[in-house]
Amino acid sequence: MSELVTGDAVVLGLRTAKLPSRALALVIDLVAVGTVFVLVSIGVAIATATLDDAAVAAVTVATFLLVLVGAPIAVETFSHGRSLGKLACGLRVVRDDGGPIRFRHALVRGAMGVVEILATLGVVASVASLVSARGRRLGDVFAGTLVIRERVPAGRAAAVPPPPPWLVGRFAGLDLSAVPDDLWLAVRQYLTRMHQLDAAVGRVMAERLAGELAARTGVPAPAGVPAAAFLAAVVNERQARDARLPFAAAPGTVGGPVIARPQTWTADATGVSGTVGAGADVPWGSNRAAAPVTHPAAGPDSAAAAPGVDPGRPSTTGFAPPA
Repeated sequence: MSELVTGDAVVLGLRTAKLPSRALALVIDLVAVGTVFVLVSIGVAIATATLDDAAVAAVTVATFLLVLVGAPIAVETFSHGRSLGKLACGLRVVRDDGGPIRFRHALVRGAMGVVEILATLGVVASVASLVSARGRRLGDVFAGTLVIRERVPAGRAAAVPPPPPWLVGRFAGLDLSAVPDDLWLAVRQYLTRMHQLDAAVGRVMAERLAGELAARTGVPAPAGVPAAAFLAAVVNERQARDARLPFAAAPGTVGGPVIARPQTWTADATGVSGTVGAGADVPWGSNRAAAPVTHPAAGPDSAAAAPGVDPGRPSTTGFAPPA
């Protein structure tokens, strides 16, 4: 476990990758890069069959540098530290402060990898990783990086303690869209480790995090509510919203948004007309009006006998005038 301290004095725990998992990821990467290098070398050999020895040597060196050195650097840069082997093993290269790496970090790691991995068959990298308390090789030391385990077993992940029952659902109307991810992470890390802290230190940290969270949401913590309980209640509200999100009904389906739909009816025979359900909340897709009813004895002649009714127009109201 590697401990990093954020600006809010919250200790973040990162599980560093050890030699076995890193070695397995490296083997996968070497197999993938070696396969590409062989295929490219065959193509280059065919394309340079008519060149002299000096040109062939120059092309071979360029191919070696581009495939075996440049390709891993490009992959780590664009994937933010997740090569094919690391993706398969659940690892990632990050900075010492836990942030994503950039091109300069990948460049230093790739350049040092030529010496400690390719030139020495991985002996130097293995010894450095065994000696280092955080499992870092020389490339990580010079680049200021760290390889961490991205996938942690669910049973070993620390759970956020639930809020007091009288605070559950109290912040249902709170706007959480302006709260950044790093603040959520800091709050979660504090809640999972607050019992390990000194009481006075934990209270100061909770008040600081609660103040920043209240500034982001625009709603201060209720009077008389402890800062730790306020943080736990807000985190519980966010988790509840995330849990309900996949089950939210889309518009136009049963259970979706309620839309006001006035419905009218007209009795052509009596000249009486009115509105049923005007202004009432009717769920989208439902219909409160009765289904059209056709009188078995009614025919075209009876429809024509009623004043104001077009014989050629079918009745749309379900009302049949007496014969």
